Amino acid sequence: MRQPPVRRPSLLVLVMIASIGPLALQVLVPAMPGLASDFGTDFSITQMSLSVYLVGMVVGQLVYGPLSDRFGRRPVLMAGLVVYVGGTLFCLVAWDIVPLIIGRAFQALGGSAGIVLARAIIRDIHDREGSAQMLAYATAGMILAPMIGAIAGGYLYEWYGWQSVMLLVLVIGLLVTGVCIVGLSETNTRRTSRTSFRDIARDCARLLRKRRFLGYALQITFTTATFFTFLGGASAVAVVIYGRSPSEYALWFVLVSGSYMTGNFISGRISRRVGIDRMITIGTVISSAAALVMMILFVSGWFVLVHFFLLAGMMSLGNGFSMPNGFAGIVSVEPGRAGTASGLSGALQMSLGAIAMTVIGHTLAESPLPVIVIMLVLSLLALIAHLHGTRGEVP
Repeated sequence: MRQPPVRRPSLLVLVMIASIGPLALQVLVPAMPGLASDFGTDFSITQMSLSVYLVGMVVGQLVYGPLSDRFGRRPVLMAGLVVYVGGTLFCLVAWDIVPLIIGRAFQALGGSAGIVLARAIIRDIHDREGSAQMLAYATAGMILAPMIGAIAGGYLYEWYGWQSVMLLVLVIGLLVTGVCIVGLSETNTRRTSRTSFRDIARDCARLLRKRRFLGYALQITFTTATFFTFLGGASAVAVVIYGRSPSEYALWFVLVSGSYMTGNFISGRISRRVGIDRMITIGTVISSAAALVMMILFVSGWFVLVHFFLLAGMMSLGNGFSMPNGFAGIVSVEPGRAGTASGLSGALQMSLGAIAMTVIGHTLAESPLPVIVIMLVLSLLALIAHLHGTRGEVP
């Protein structure tokens, strides 16, 4: 019996779905120093709202992907959105830092559904190269939304307090839920019958035994950890080590983020013609070369702050080439397990990213060398993982 034609969601809907998790992560960051005084606690305690959020995203991605392979993308996404909205409501009425942290955990668990399922939906409705093209455009939108959200969150906190930031997240969550109710149909026409924890673990193990999947997943994981290393250390390098203002750092950060968006847009234009594996190779070579030049400049004594951000921007451009194509590769290894593949790779991403951020926080002191070394090592590992994963295999 023929399957009925799938109604394709628009790119805007997919960007909205994928952005809610990263948006909620970033929107509260400008308020973090103030939250400590608002709740009468230490800054280290308020930082737990970020750590817990990252853990929630890891757990959520492991769960939602396999469930969506069995029950469909739409019902699992709607369940995630309900959790997201519920967690935001709990944050909004928090009377202490502990309830706020608990609410953030549920926000993350719900928001992670959007990240996993947007990728799986794109693979449901596009072929391998078409997925890379759509993921490139969607990723560019995903980067833009948290950037705007962080700016809006800073102003809202300054003008109206932290509750206004949570109110913004709630409104956006309700808006995305309404859009999905009206504009998102089911796209998974290849359901599995695997629902138990043992089945999910078996599917994950099956994917991890595939060299091609592992190559894509590790390339994405190492590349993401490179960005988290930059994110965790760049502000300290600019403001503490080189004595620049936070506003100057913000301008440099826009350059780096803009470079990543540019890479995604270019990738969206040429991925189908060039091919996803070649795009990943080009991107990882660019990133590794930029990190190597950064190291050479530092060792030679010619290193200045402008070199750090310009070369980080070049690395981000390369990452913009490689990341969406890596995601397309991940969900194309076994299209029938696209949700599981997306969730597993996403959990690996967030786990190593959080570790990298923690390591840089404990090693960065009076020199940018730890940031440079870690970014160089991770960039080279991403290149090696990709070359090994695709060596001698046919997609």
